[in-house]
Amino acid sequence: MNSSFNRRRFLATSASVLAAPYFLRSQGSPNSKLNIACIGTAGRAAGDIEGVKGENIVALCDVDETNLNKAGEKFPGAQKYRDFRKMLEQKDIDAVVVGTPDHTHAVCAVAAMRSGRHVYCEKPLARTVSEVRVMTDTAKQTKRITQMGNQIHSHSGNNYRRCVELVQSGAIGPVKEVHVWAGAIYGNKTVVANPPPPPPALDYDLWLGPVQYVSYRPEFVPFHWRHFWHFGGGTLADFWCHFADLAHWALDLKYPLTVEAEGPAVDPELVPIDLKVRYEYPARGKQPPVKLTWYQGKYRPEQELGPLLEKWKGGGVLFVGEKGRLLANYTNRLLLPEDTYKDFKPPTPFVPDAKGGNWHHEQWIQAIKTGGKAECDFSYAGPLSEAGLLGNVAFRVGKKLNWDAKTLRAMGCPEADQYIQHKYREGWKI
Repeated sequence: MNSSFNRRRFLATSASVLAAPYFLRSQGSPNSKLNIACIGTAGRAAGDIEGVKGENIVALCDVDETNLNKAGEKFPGAQKYRDFRKMLEQKDIDAVVVGTPDHTHAVCAVAAMRSGRHVYCEKPLARTVSEVRVMTDTAKQTKRITQMGNQIHSHSGNNYRRCVELVQSGAIGPVKEVHVWAGAIYGNKTVVANPPPPPPALDYDLWLGPVQYVSYRPEFVPFHWRHFWHFGGGTLADFWCHFADLAHWALDLKYPLTVEAEGPAVDPELVPIDLKVRYEYPARGKQPPVKLTWYQGKYRPEQELGPLLEKWKGGGVLFVGEKGRLLANYTNRLLLPEDTYKDFKPPTPFVPDAKGGNWHHEQWIQAIKTGGKAECDFSYAGPLSEAGLLGNVAFRVGKKLNWDAKTLRAMGCPEADQYIQHKYREGWKI
């Protein structure tokens, strides 16, 4: 490895972390403050720092020295690091926030949990299905308080909560069909010829972290990595956890049985702009099996929405029940047909409201201090993230996946393993 934190030291440190984890605070006074370390300081990570800044920010970590120093100006008492592994040696850290790109989520979060720290990690939980499962299992084994950064789940407007109540109270009858779509566009990035070297402030080797080495390109850092398979999963990976979250929450969905995708020819480097994925979920108790369809790019549920699509084209969820339909996005909801529901009285709220704009972060913090669990802890976020990532796997192999969630295998499709299982370069592991 080219970074200053060499392989030998990393492996030695990893061994010591696993052998002697820092078993810190699990419960305490809700008025006391946690000591929090933040991995990543710019972009979405800056929003996460904003969400936890009411606690003690005792450590900041970023592979970009410019970003790190800028964040350090706001928290002069925090120790600054380029390498998260070195940061985890700081003994006064209670909890860690992971706001890095998808390809480094797992190594950061798993190391933090195994060292005894509670973890908040951005969505999706990781780049590959196998990494997500390791994160989910590690959270269970270490009994750490976790939360995935799925902020719309706890939107202060409480729209998702009211939608969950409508579905679960039977307002539209049993639901067998759901349509989910997003308006974001990834996969349209072009790369320049003869890229320059990495900027002096960026430790590119550390930014790559566990993934196989590829030469630096300015299109990768700091944001456009989502366009490339090597680091992320495009629109589906970015927005599935926001929109399909509502379907998973309301219908108690976990692992799909089958996944089938259609779109353009597969590009070996770039994610697809256009993608349609069909999921089949099993029955859950008295709830019937569910067919969920994902749309992005040119694909939209035109037949199901008709003229309503124009107003809702930016993204949304359509539940199709035996008695009616529910159309929703982040902030709005509509029962259909409107004439049928014009005098409808919604059920008495039974899903507790979110408490303010930073409630998603605050809920995690309070769970650490007083016990309990966060709503999007890894036991919930793990299956949600895995389902979304499987859509990209189905697209890349060009086959319908018959999914065995226990073994993480697409039955009869061994070529899918290369996209399901993580493979790290030497010196990195989880």
